[in-house]
Amino acid sequence: MKHLSKWFCLGGLLWCSLALAGEAEQPMNILVLLADDWRFDSLHCAGNPVVQTPNVDRLAAEGLRFTHACVTTPICGVSRASIFTGQWMSRHGNERMQMFKTPWAETYPGLLRAHGYYVGHVGKWHNGPFPAANFDFGRAYSGHHWIPQADGTKIHVTQKNEKDALEFLRTRPKDKPFCLTLAFFAPHAEDGNPLQYLPQPQSMELYRDVKIPVPVNATDESFHRLPEFVANETNESRIRWHWRFDTPEKFQTMMKNYYRLITEVDATCGRVLSELKAQGVLDHTLVIFTGDNGYFHAEHGLADKWYPHQESIRVPMIVWDPRMSKSEQGTTNDEFVLNVDIAPTILSAAGIPAPKTMQGQNFAPLYLAAKAPAWRTEFFEEHAASTKGVFIPASEALVRKDWKYFYWPDYQREQLFNVIADPHEENDLVKDPAQQSRLAEMRQRFNELKAAAR
Repeated sequence: MKHLSKWFCLGGLLWCSLALAGEAEQPMNILVLLADDWRFDSLHCAGNPVVQTPNVDRLAAEGLRFTHACVTTPICGVSRASIFTGQWMSRHGNERMQMFKTPWAETYPGLLRAHGYYVGHVGKWHNGPFPAANFDFGRAYSGHHWIPQADGTKIHVTQKNEKDALEFLRTRPKDKPFCLTLAFFAPHAEDGNPLQYLPQPQSMELYRDVKIPVPVNATDESFHRLPEFVANETNESRIRWHWRFDTPEKFQTMMKNYYRLITEVDATCGRVLSELKAQGVLDHTLVIFTGDNGYFHAEHGLADKWYPHQESIRVPMIVWDPRMSKSEQGTTNDEFVLNVDIAPTILSAAGIPAPKTMQGQNFAPLYLAAKAPAWRTEFFEEHAASTKGVFIPASEALVRKDWKYFYWPDYQREQLFNVIADPHEENDLVKDPAQQSRLAEMRQRFNELKAAAR
């Protein structure tokens, strides 16, 4: 089998034949590479002409990239809760990034450990107190790019992610399958720090002579097309836009440092994958690379995430699976896969039935089945309001590839966008007489999916 990457050694067809013959020594290992605030198009392989992501690009070249991966709630902690539980926010109950209510025994780490896996979590947690006792190897930290150490020095958070992940892999028991969730903090901003993005010194030459393209709708006109409860200077997205993007010079500085953090995460992904290859287990490991939410790069005059716009809800999703046929390697898939699908997909790969409380779907048949299965064409998106120190109005949506219906529950405001004709979601058609039947149909479907999420 010909390999595109110097650090990949697939052996996938051999593994599949052994598994089908009942001769596999143990269930498949699992590696989840979970990046923070990394949106769908911040990858070179996704068409970004600037950012350098060679290791994740190789992962996509040997695996499959989902082009329409989305999150059901675009905020860090809540989305991560959905990843662990396979549930919408409405069901797992973590609306404030505090703690989800789903029993640990119904999460993918809990179920894997109960079935004999050696389970680790490294990096960002963001769901209340870290339940270290629920992991065989658990180290949780986030919020700062530079972390003090016992000897008085500081280590960059991405370096610590790498160090801890490699320690997990090198000290794990060799007679057990393993699951590692490597939850990066980067490229999340360091809130409260005027510099926002603090890459490592050796990265500062990256992108130095590059001009980052400014989004076409990073304009004051676009900002004022938003509903008035979003288009105001007390909105947290606008406040953070001032922190990062309110001058051309600031935009260039912030985006270059954001991309530097991304390239650093990419390098760590490469070193972790190299370690799996060196140990001879990469060809027996399911690898999922994704993000917890999208990110505004000044589109609509906003920063961060939280709202139902494309920039906010779409994330990268790359799957490297040793069961994948050679014909699937290096391809893309346009189906809607969601953060809630990750847990049931992992459990299926491990041969563990997903609990009935999980609402997501195992997406592996999209690339493993001889005939593609029927799949969702729409989904319900939700985000709770935040008024404690910041102002983020609640928002919900019915998301389709061609049309999108927004609902702002605190204001009982609706919006309607033709995503094909208007990909930047600038022209609200909710009052267009020609769209009233469509609006009524989407409103009804929105309410049905909203009820189902609960």
